[in-house]
Amino acid sequence: MRVLPTRLSGLVAVEPAVHADERGFFSETYRGQWHAQLGLPTERQFVQDNHSRSVRGVVRGMHFHIGEGVAKLVRCGRGRILDVAVDLRRGSPTYAEWEAVELDDETMRELYLPVGFAHGFCVLSEVADVLYKQTAYYDPDVERGIAWDDPDIGIEWPLPAAELIVSARDAAAPRLREVAEELPFEFVEAAGS
Repeated sequence: MRVLPTRLSGLVAVEPAVHADERGFFSETYRGQWHAQLGLPTERQFVQDNHSRSVRGVVRGMHFHIGEGVAKLVRCGRGRILDVAVDLRRGSPTYAEWEAVELDDETMRELYLPVGFAHGFCVLSEVADVLYKQTAYYDPDVERGIAWDDPDIGIEWPLPAAELIVSARDAAAPRLREVAEELPFEFVEAAGS
């Protein structure tokens, strides 16, 4: 397993070993010990796995959870997506900035998003299965979102706007500046930074 560089503090992209031959492939996509070895927080365990299937051009996001928040470990088990994170942590040097990592079923890359990030993705293949672990159970009372096309953030989606498919709920999400005062997330500098 190797760690890939990211620009936003706390966001970690990893690429597990994929053992392939004429029969197919095998890859360990999660092992709890990896968290400690990679320096990821281990105080909160993953408690729920989610699986979504979407067609080309679907944009899901930008979602986050208030309260204690939710950390996620995201991968694409089928197809290819552009996975996007936005830093929502007050006091962070990268507050309101975004970063994207391509995830697919060949490299098996994964993206770890700590608490305090909004998450979304865009499907680049004809169909994609996105699988992710999270550190809290789904609770609609604490789920929130910000606009996937917020001009103040300026996410550069990889497909033309006319090809993007967005749910009514995501299309109606507020801009970050409209909810910024309600965000409970604070940036905490990692030891040794």
